[in-house]
Amino acid sequence: MKTKSLIIASFFVFISVYSFAQTRYSVSFDELRSKHQQGFDISEKHQTFTENNIRFVSVIAQIDSHFSEQILAENNIILRSKVGDIVTLFVPEELVLQKQTIPGILYIEKPRKISQNLHKVVKDARIDSVHQGINLPSGFSGKDVIIGITDWGFDYTHPMFYDTLLQHSRILKAWDQFKESGPAPQGFTYGTEFVGESELLAAQCDTMNIYDLATHGSHVAGIAGGSGAGTKYRGVAYDANFMFATFLIDEAAVLDAFSWMKENAEIYQKRLVVNMSWGLYWFGTLDGNSLLSRAIDTMSSQGVVFVTSGGNNGDEDLHLKKVFSNMQDTLKTVVGFDMYSYYSKMWGQAITMWGEEGVDFQIEIHVADNSYQTLAQSVPIRTSDLNGFFEDFLIVNQDTVFYNYILESENPLNQRPHIHLRISNRNSSNKIVLKANAHSGTLHMWNVIELTTGVGNWGSPFLSPNSEYTAGDSYYSIGEPASARSVISVAAHSNEAFLPNGTMVGGYIAPFSSKGPTLDERVKPDISAPGVGVVSSISSFTTQSFSSIDIVESVSFGGRNYPFVKFSGTSMSGPVVAGVVALMLEANPTLSSQQIKQILLEIAREDIRTGTIPENGSTQWGFGKLSAYSAIKKALETQQVSYYQKNDACMIFPNPANSYFSLIYDLNFKPSEIIIYDTMGKMCYSSVYISDNVDVGFLKEGFYFVCIQSENNQISVQKLVKKK
Repeated sequence: MKTKSLIIASFFVFISVYSFAQTRYSVSFDELRSKHQQGFDISEKHQTFTENNIRFVSVIAQIDSHFSEQILAENNIILRSKVGDIVTLFVPEELVLQKQTIPGILYIEKPRKISQNLHKVVKDARIDSVHQGINLPSGFSGKDVIIGITDWGFDYTHPMFYDTLLQHSRILKAWDQFKESGPAPQGFTYGTEFVGESELLAAQCDTMNIYDLATHGSHVAGIAGGSGAGTKYRGVAYDANFMFATFLIDEAAVLDAFSWMKENAEIYQKRLVVNMSWGLYWFGTLDGNSLLSRAIDTMSSQGVVFVTSGGNNGDEDLHLKKVFSNMQDTLKTVVGFDMYSYYSKMWGQAITMWGEEGVDFQIEIHVADNSYQTLAQSVPIRTSDLNGFFEDFLIVNQDTVFYNYILESENPLNQRPHIHLRISNRNSSNKIVLKANAHSGTLHMWNVIELTTGVGNWGSPFLSPNSEYTAGDSYYSIGEPASARSVISVAAHSNEAFLPNGTMVGGYIAPFSSKGPTLDERVKPDISAPGVGVVSSISSFTTQSFSSIDIVESVSFGGRNYPFVKFSGTSMSGPVVAGVVALMLEANPTLSSQQIKQILLEIAREDIRTGTIPENGSTQWGFGKLSAYSAIKKALETQQVSYYQKNDACMIFPNPANSYFSLIYDLNFKPSEIIIYDTMGKMCYSSVYISDNVDVGFLKEGFYFVCIQSENNQISVQKLVKKK
């Protein structure tokens, strides 16, 4: 009996160790391994660096409870950032290419590349009333709030990022992840951090990258919080502080940037809103289940507010949806190609396909002539086949059509079958026909450009030359991170104005503004803001050329000339909302990120352009147009906060406090309840007021908001500094 028990125990130990030992790799690593075996340098498409003769590869991963610093040290792995159970790592290339098991790591992905979403704001969004403080306790300008901009093309010297008197920069820090001179931020091993005005002005601008010396980030930041630099083009939260992150064009690097911003916001004791005017498109699950989406949701629950552009594919028929009834039910479509002559780095088209959980599907690639007669075709590609990365080609006369694909029978993040297909076809007389079959279930497809740099989220159409074929549509064109559940995803509309006779002009949804829903049928975008012809700052160091016609205005400052230009895109509408969030957090810094989003959805307005929006939202407008004035009023009403003021009817003493504080209040304000929030809006303490001495010894050292309610429902909100 004893022997039998030992055998059973050993069996369970074996099962436990075996389960513990498994690390699942994304099939995208099969492509890296294939390219490496063919002699290609994988650093051309993937972030790597070498230290102590070890070449490291950037990854994003999901961990379990066994994950530890000891495991990292034993495997020469460098931990970059950790958000809940999502981490970014530098892993030795050998481990990744061999798909070696790493205890404590459940799943590893190759970080996906990121592209910018670029395609008379203040009055349209009702921001002018907030600045003026009409029927509000005061005007609001974003003071004591940090706006984090993740982008490329920052001009640290631009007067838009100074205070309104043009005396001092409002940029607290910048992290240029491309610049190799260092020093890197504490806890990270790459890039260069600039701290304070003198370092930023000496650096002047961020480093040239695959977008050259860009300007997108300067334009976006100017919309969110530019001072105006003496012009009328003042941003939304013009007194807010900034943190800029020029990141390495992939999702692992941007997650590092989020962590860096959050850590610093806590040090500065200020609330943080992060703007993302860029997109991962086909790369993710498009249903809120990707590793990046999960990390954003975790940080949102910790008080960071994330705002993102919804995407610029609303005018492209890049999407197809097919519900199958049997294997004879065939989907046929023609893959539209963008012009090779227009993009110097164009490789071809990328078609992403997601099926329904538990239901296999298959596709075939046909090369056809102008009459759509098949000249060559691939073997069937089935999701029930072996998972991995595969390459092949089809020859037609003197032309070779190259294609490769990543195949997953069941994606580990959403359990759906998945094919990511890339096709290179340089002869426009060759038509690429795609056929798909399945026994049942729903299949979604998206068609976007594929560049040799690994980026490209611009849509191309699916075409229907005759009744046998199915044309694409522009729905389900919300990408990532806009499909994350907690993020505020922003559509774009044109600026509205009223003629003297009361007639509205403008105010229409922008044709390029991406439409929802998400793959899992959630309503996106969330809200719409102006994003057409928005004037803002550009970098004075940019290598991009602008004619005198493009430049709306220029200002001279510090011996340099700083131009302003018009851009359009959800890249422009996103920072409008980010700026309004900063105004809301100034008005009521105790708001959680969930409350911020809920308020924006509740106050979104309808008009003759939006029409009546359904109760659960619209696939174009979300819940309506942004109204900053209504958002501020609602923020003030939430928890009945009238507005934080240093001189109030109730004061905290001592402040800073160690183990307790007392309340000093006038005769008309008798405390009845006390609630304490941290800088991220999380409630730390709530109690009915009994004693003048309030115990705060349990609080960690840091910065808090104390909300005191009186017996007659007055509210006082005070800042508390907790010391050891």
